[in-house]
Amino acid sequence: MTTTAPAADASALGLAHYAARGVLEHFLAQHGLTFQQQLTLRAAVTADAPWTPDELAGRIRDDIKGDPADIRAAIDALLDGRLLVADGAHLRPTEAGRELIAAVGARIAPVSARIWGGIPAEDLAAAGRVLALVTERANAELAALAE
Repeated sequence: MTTTAPAADASALGLAHYAARGVLEHFLAQHGLTFQQQLTLRAAVTADAPWTPDELAGRIRDDIKGDPADIRAAIDALLDGRLLVADGAHLRPTEAGRELIAAVGARIAPVSARIWGGIPAEDLAAAGRVLALVTERANAELAALAE
């Protein structure tokens, strides 16, 4: 008996996203972070140079198409929790913020390895190409809708 792999479509993409996000959110909750706060803090930690609040909010909005008010609330929560600090016009992650991102990464790494492990490199490459194209096309559609 042979089985045919399901075709990739919006539903399959959504299910995979929410399953993986659910795993991540389990670990984030243990550290008192929301998904949006983690994305925002990780962007600040991994940035080559500090960003202004507007730049950081714009980056997150571009990445997840989130509500600007919700993104600002995430930034405010990170500032209130002393995970980010204002340094003049820019935001910098604090040592506590860097340690938290590292701790979450360490907790999720073995789970992520189990989820992604054993998938052939050529399958990952093909999926990466498809996802990049879907992202590009969806972003173009969103830009056209905004006009």
